[in-house]
Amino acid sequence: MKRRFLLPVVLGAAVLCSFTGKKPAPNRPPNVIVILADDLGYSDLQAYGNAKVRTPNIDGLGKSGIRFTTAYSAAPICSPSRAGLITGRSQVRFGYEFMPDGNGAVQNGLPATELTLAQLLHAQGYATGIVGKWHLGIGDGFYPDQKGFDYSYYFQAGLSPYTEGELDTSKYAGIRAPWALTDKIAWTPRKGATAIREGREIVQDTGYLTFSLANKASQFIQQHKDKPYFLYLTFNAPHDPFQVPKAYYNKVTTEKDSLKRIYYGMIEALDDAVGQVLAQVKASGLEDNTIIFFTSDNGGASYTRATDNYPLRGGKCTHFEGGLSVPFYVRYPGHIASGVTSAQEISSLDIFATAAALSGATLPADRTYDGVNLVPFLQKGTLNKHPHEQFVWRSGFSKAFRSGNWKLVVNEHDKKEWLFDLSKDREEKKDLSASHPKELKQLKEALKKYEDTQVHSPLWESRYNTTVSERGEEYTFPI
Repeated sequence: MKRRFLLPVVLGAAVLCSFTGKKPAPNRPPNVIVILADDLGYSDLQAYGNAKVRTPNIDGLGKSGIRFTTAYSAAPICSPSRAGLITGRSQVRFGYEFMPDGNGAVQNGLPATELTLAQLLHAQGYATGIVGKWHLGIGDGFYPDQKGFDYSYYFQAGLSPYTEGELDTSKYAGIRAPWALTDKIAWTPRKGATAIREGREIVQDTGYLTFSLANKASQFIQQHKDKPYFLYLTFNAPHDPFQVPKAYYNKVTTEKDSLKRIYYGMIEALDDAVGQVLAQVKASGLEDNTIIFFTSDNGGASYTRATDNYPLRGGKCTHFEGGLSVPFYVRYPGHIASGVTSAQEISSLDIFATAAALSGATLPADRTYDGVNLVPFLQKGTLNKHPHEQFVWRSGFSKAFRSGNWKLVVNEHDKKEWLFDLSKDREEKKDLSASHPKELKQLKEALKKYEDTQVHSPLWESRYNTTVSERGEEYTFPI
């Protein structure tokens, strides 16, 4: 199949400036659940090749739905990728390239001009709730209730310890990773942006946070089963700090390295938490009228030494496949194919457009959407069709552009560029930039055109550059 190069197009018709959508359809639209793991790498789940963990609940979504092997996050780092997912728009379109800084005089976060999926679905009559990691801004103007969420149980920052106070070593196994980017703050007791909040009030959460989030999510499903709901369940697992109940540490008998053993235990705890939520959906009797997305916010954080995204190159904070490729499941019984593994190239940006279409909402015509409604592509007869012709990522001087099977990676700080043919080299082992100057020139020109015409200037500067080791070489990335 010949694949054409296309720039994203505007979808939908005009709506009111207040983001009011259509009236709800006569028949009840489906519930929407988005389950987002944090730093879960491409090869961290059993179905994606990790033989040292058991993840039957998450992987079970592929038995009753579709498992994707070529799914991308909107960015290779937490907050920008979440800004893309919740708006359905590449975050560079509205200047959200870098991590927000909530400690300065000026607070940064998701702009008020952007429409969130919660706002869109709320206008459709949905109950909306976020449970878990927020990471889209701190303080007034950036609270979840100001972004369309009726209910919120969350922390504002990029991470939070898994328990209140000092880690109780009689109940939990924990290990420091001083080489990780956030190890110091990760082991500081909860306060400020790392505190747990319900609404805007700080609350004390005495459980293991992964299970506390599952409990709150289950309660939300139970309480709103009589009307359509949107649940944005954003686990912080398996992001550091590396802390896990000892029972889960002891279950991992196939790994001797303590750091990896804790990491795998965190993933198994995450799987049990997802299982609890799925059981609540089933108990509500609404499985067939609920679409569930499961994915990760970016590739695994290989710099923590807990994971490596094998066989893909790189990890979080790089624009190689290991930093952008994520586990991805979609389940919608009776409406899409089931028990299928698909190599279709999709994106976390597609979640917004898919949910919007299923809700009956109309997308605003005053902005460009980068995601597409996946449902027409997920039927038995359409699984060979490509939802996208191109993907673009940018984090300041680090960027990537994929068109068809060709992928360009550019790091202007390091003065390096790479060209890969992903149809033959998904692992990005062979740089073809020297041997294929025509393709290199085409992709560089297309990337420049995109940046010149589609990209908003960053709303704030990066806080600092970090350096990660990638195949023996240093790779610089702006945070």
